[in-house]
Amino acid sequence: MTVQHGFQATVTAQPGKGDELVALLLDAPSLPHEDCVVFLVSRSASNPDVIHITEGWTSQEAHGAFFATAPAQALVAKLQSLTAGESRYTDAVPVGGKPAF
Repeated sequence: MTVQHGFQATVTAQPGKGDELVALLLDAPSLPHEDCVVFLVSRSASNPDVIHITEGWTSQEAHGAFFATAPAQALVAKLQSLTAGESRYTDAVPVGGKPAF
């Protein structure tokens, strides 16, 4: 599948909640999803409460349809309960690379 829509997000967890936020993202029951081609969770080396998320989807429509589902909305609500402040998003379309894990 080809990535046609994607983004990078930086999310700051409430103080001391970085591990919980990462675990929730990595254990999300609604992911993997057939239209989500890239899902990468990273964290800042200097601040464990700063989390970076990279997603690549087959289309913007597929991404929107997924996040309109009840399981995705429940995940977002749980994530929001762990975050502090506004998340930053940058549009990005992954074009290649190499899995490191």
